[in-house]
Amino acid sequence: MSPDIETIVVGAGVVGLAIAREMAMRGHQTLLIERNERIGAETSSRNSEVIHAGIYYPPGSVRAKMCVKGRDMLYAFAAENGVNVNRLGKLIVATVPEDVPQLQTILERARANGVNDLEQLDGQAAKALEPELDCIAALLSPSTGVIDTHELMTALDGHLTSLGGEIILSTNVTAIDVRPDGLFSLATRSTSGDDADSEETTISCRNLILSAGLGATQLAKRINASWREGYAPPQVYPAKGHYFTLSQRAPFSHLIYPAPSGAWLGIHLTLDIAGQAKFGPDLQWIDTIDYSIDDPDGKRKETFIREVRRYWPDLPADKLDPGYTGIRPKIYAQGEPAADFAIHGPETHGIENLIALYGIESPGLTSSPAIAEHVANLVGKPS
Repeated sequence: MSPDIETIVVGAGVVGLAIAREMAMRGHQTLLIERNERIGAETSSRNSEVIHAGIYYPPGSVRAKMCVKGRDMLYAFAAENGVNVNRLGKLIVATVPEDVPQLQTILERARANGVNDLEQLDGQAAKALEPELDCIAALLSPSTGVIDTHELMTALDGHLTSLGGEIILSTNVTAIDVRPDGLFSLATRSTSGDDADSEETTISCRNLILSAGLGATQLAKRINASWREGYAPPQVYPAKGHYFTLSQRAPFSHLIYPAPSGAWLGIHLTLDIAGQAKFGPDLQWIDTIDYSIDDPDGKRKETFIREVRRYWPDLPADKLDPGYTGIRPKIYAQGEPAADFAIHGPETHGIENLIALYGIESPGLTSSPAIAEHVANLVGKPS
């Protein structure tokens, strides 16, 4: 029996959009399903909008490979489609002697990942680039930039629909059955209006790609089929990050990142396409998805001021305002080593024609076109 549609992608964040576009480009009749009322409503619209160079991630890891490849693909896509980008460059700074060995580790890791354009600077050279900066050494990453994520997602949406693909918003996938003929049958329900009045509908497909971000584990558990012995979908551990904004023009032309601490890159300064400065994210492990700014006693702001003044001593505290929050779909718990991107196909979980993505956090935005190409290669040609 033929399916209703060849390929369904669940999750219309930037990665899901890129995958759906890639599938449609390769001739797949493609449907993209999103539970929110707009594309990119979760992680993709609540981040730093940075195009990363690929310097932090373990050599040989999926994150490293996808970031380095995706970076060049993303810059090219933006140029071809009129998406605003600004290749500002980034300074990774050591503010105390204990930070300096971290810079050398980053430099060696970057070179192992094929990123060979980092420049080593002493404090004086860094200050020549950024007079307001206080540091004793730095690395300059000229390949780092920022992108307008809204424009990017709009462009991906336009490509998908022009290729005959379709996006269905405000729709939740409530159950997934693997039929005896190998096709997938998805039960869906509208998430808009009164759920009690919405009807459940079903749609079948040959290929199913789960790119659900924060909902990845929950969605995988709705599949009515047996996983390969010993396999279980990775658990998602949501991690909230707060951002503060500056209500005046910042005296910087580069992104500024402190030397990292473990898997956390610290409270960094980024500039969006319009030049607005923002600081963050911090890291708060949470149990419930909540995008509100959590700072009832002002201690979070005090922490931001203290951390930023390590590299910008003259930060005007009265100009620092609460901005927004984002939540990252990590697949490791607090205190555990950072996990790699998890892109699981049949050889991993044992279900034919299913690709499931977990833990696609930073640098997921940068990696999105490379991830899309990789997933499309795993699926293969349309039947």
